[in-house]
Amino acid sequence: MTLVIGVDSSTQSTKALVVEAETGRVLGEGRSPHPEGTEVNPRAWQVSCTRAVAQARENAPGPIAAIAVAGQQHGLVAVDAEGEPVRPALLWNDTRSAAETEQFVAKHGPERLAELTGSVPVPSFTVTKLAWLAEHEPAAADRVDRVMLPHDWVSWTLSEPGTEPATDRGDASGTGYFSPRTGEWLPDLLADAFGGRAPRLPRLLGPAEVGGRTAKGTLVAAGTGDNMGAALALKAGPGDVVVSLGTSGTVFAVTAEGTADPTGFVAGFCDATGHYLPLVCTLNAARVLTTTAALLGTDLAGLDELALRAEPGSGGLVFVPYLDGERTPNLPDASGTLTGIRRGNLTPENVARSAVEGMLCGLADGFAELRRVGVQARRVLLIGGAARSAAVQAVASGLFDAPVEVPEPAEYVALGAARQAAWALSGAPEAPDWPVRAEGIGRTEGGKAVRAAYTAAVAQIHGHVG
Repeated sequence: MTLVIGVDSSTQSTKALVVEAETGRVLGEGRSPHPEGTEVNPRAWQVSCTRAVAQARENAPGPIAAIAVAGQQHGLVAVDAEGEPVRPALLWNDTRSAAETEQFVAKHGPERLAELTGSVPVPSFTVTKLAWLAEHEPAAADRVDRVMLPHDWVSWTLSEPGTEPATDRGDASGTGYFSPRTGEWLPDLLADAFGGRAPRLPRLLGPAEVGGRTAKGTLVAAGTGDNMGAALALKAGPGDVVVSLGTSGTVFAVTAEGTADPTGFVAGFCDATGHYLPLVCTLNAARVLTTTAALLGTDLAGLDELALRAEPGSGGLVFVPYLDGERTPNLPDASGTLTGIRRGNLTPENVARSAVEGMLCGLADGFAELRRVGVQARRVLLIGGAARSAAVQAVASGLFDAPVEVPEPAEYVALGAARQAAWALSGAPEAPDWPVRAEGIGRTEGGKAVRAAYTAAVAQIHGHVG
């Protein structure tokens, strides 16, 4: 039996899975939390990874042959010549670089940036965080020797001393200074954002290349971004659109050709197999539900029950859930709004359902944007912790204009990392063929009216965005 480990270094925690390389069978799991906030000392991720991996290995029936890390995208890890962070890492959901983003996009133009990088940067992107660092903390910026992404950093700390940092084209494509078309860094674009500074960047590895080894000889695979890892675990292919409900909400698909959307709605990322991963991301997903549950004095199960007792449309309530600002549409300073309130409809049931509907309407808009740039949608795969909610499933089945399937619960980001580790270990031309099981859910009515009310509310509050 050959064992590999897949690590998901997400916003809130590290999850680790011990997996049988030949079959994809999970044999051990571990989890360790991360500190709260939108900036974090990356050493905390290193400690969390060590703990989660140790838990996962407790009952492993043998040694670990390979490990790979899939991590939260876009975060800025800047280290000095000694390899020490010059400041806490800025996470994807840190929007302090909004002003620098506007300046950068205005200088280069959205059309040119989309053509060069596949995307128009928003404050989530690494390139805008470098611009903020150069503007607001120039002394720290002057000390930066290397720039990495969170998964690059965790993989590097797993590797034996002296290993050169590495990344893959999937995670690199979310920086704003990488070309998906050529597969190369764009150092001039980085230097322009970073006040002329030219820090070193990680080696770019192919999907099944080896990044290094641990001090004990375990192979360290290239790793990738979290969405790319999930797509790899799900074996997503043409016609599959994945809707992931985590801290952020994402809608993405694997395609043979890249995209370049100058509107900025669709990010033209790469995937973890050598193809492309056009993606729409919202800042507000599962936390909309936890926040609303707390407001109503209940938990997620209680929120589910309340929402299912309300009718589609929530009695006229519309929840625009920009609780942490928003990335798509690009409204970093926005806040959440509950509209349509009347004496007769302000009930716990309607508030609960409006939270579910509002969260999913933003993602249904993202689904429509993918179709606008040519993505074919045969089915929707609904994943993430919130996908298990009966209310979420009921609302989603009416909002997405395609059949919705819910894969069996699993840590798909960590599982995708494990599949990549097994792939790198095997040296085979394709990743191992592990099974994926999904169950379809019946379509519900009322989705078009819910979408129309949501669109009208967003236009009323924020104007016609996009």
